[in-house]
Amino acid sequence: MTEILKVEQLSEQIFRVRLDAPRIAKKRKAGQFVIIRVNADGERVPLTIANANASEGWIELIVQAVGPSTKELSLKKEGDSIADLAGPLGMPTEVGKVGRVLCIGGGVGVAPLYPIAAAFAEAGNEVISIIGARSQDILILEEEMKAISKELHVATDDGSSGFKGFVTDIFQKLIADGQHFDEAVVVGPPIMMKFTSKMTVAAGIKTVASLNPIMVDGTGMCGGCRVMVDGEAKFACVDGPEFDAAKVDWDGLLNRLSGYKKIAEAHHQCRVGLDE
Repeated sequence: MTEILKVEQLSEQIFRVRLDAPRIAKKRKAGQFVIIRVNADGERVPLTIANANASEGWIELIVQAVGPSTKELSLKKEGDSIADLAGPLGMPTEVGKVGRVLCIGGGVGVAPLYPIAAAFAEAGNEVISIIGARSQDILILEEEMKAISKELHVATDDGSSGFKGFVTDIFQKLIADGQHFDEAVVVGPPIMMKFTSKMTVAAGIKTVASLNPIMVDGTGMCGGCRVMVDGEAKFACVDGPEFDAAKVDWDGLLNRLSGYKKIAEAHHQCRVGLDE
C-alpha cells in the first residue's frame, strides 16, 4: 500500500497526485515512469513521474481521468492509499550539456516533458519551451515550465491562451526568426509527435520523442507498445520510452493505435448493448 499525500485538480479531467515513495524519489531520473494499481483488482497503469523530491520522499503523477482506474484515482483524498506502486521503470533521458534545447509538449504530454526540460536546464542548457492544448482550461504546468525555461511559448487551438494555433506554428516562427537549436524533445499525442518531429528533423535538429502515450502493460509482456525504430522492433516501455524521432515508423505506430481504437469502440458498443 502506498499513501496518497495530496490530490490537486488541474483541469476538469486532469489531476496531480502526490505519493509517499521515498525509494523511488531517490532513484528516479527524468523520463522514467512507474506502474500503479489503484486497488488489488485493478489494472496496471504506467504513468510518467512528473516530479519528485528525494529529501521529502515523494513523487508526483499527473493523471487524465478517462478510464476506470484513473477516474478512481482522481477521487482519492489525502490519507487514502493505492494498492501497488512499482518503479522507477524505463530508460532515463540522456541529458548532457548540449547548448540550446527545444522542449515541445502537447496536452497531457506537458507532464512528462516537465522533468525532462528541468533536467536539461539543471545540466546548464538553455531551454526554450513550447506547450500547447486545445484550450486554456486544459493547459497544464504553465508556471512550472516558465520557471525552468529561458523562453516559454504557449499555443491553444482556440486562442484562449497565448498564440492561436498549434505548437508547430510557433516552431516555424522561431526558425523564421533565426533561432537555432542543438536538440529537441517532443512529447504529446502520437499524431502531434509525428508532425512536430518531422518539422524539427527537417530543420536539422536532433529530436527525441517520448512514446509513453502508447504504453499499456509497462513491462514489454503485452506487446501493445511495439514500434519499429530504424527497422527494428522495439517496446516503448522497456527499450524507451524515448527514441530518435527520425527513426520511428510513425505511420506504422499510428496504424497500430487505430486498430486498438476500433477494438475499444466495439467493446464499448457491446457494453452499451448489455447495459440496455
